[in-house]
Amino acid sequence: MMTAIFVFIKCELGHANDVAADMVDNVEHVSEVYSTSGQYDLLAKFQLPKEMDIGTFVTRSVQTRPHIRDTFTVITFSPFLPSR
Repeated sequence: MMTAIFVFIKCELGHANDVAADMVDNVEHVSEVYSTSGQYDLLAKFQLPKEMDIGTFVTRSVQTRPHIRDTFTVITFSPFLPSR
């Protein structure tokens, strides 16, 4: 079983595309990265193993990437899925 987390990412000016490409190419557990408008430049979705510490993952694997200025993490639980 996995835990989905979403991380809003604020980038240094002019580097959002570089950060997005770096995330999808080099960060383990990334599922998707979206460009956004507003306070943050990107929204990244990660699928983490249940036993993984979320805080450690974000501080070591996301916040340390080049050209990231700030992050805001949303932790999820109990997904609602369509019946098929």
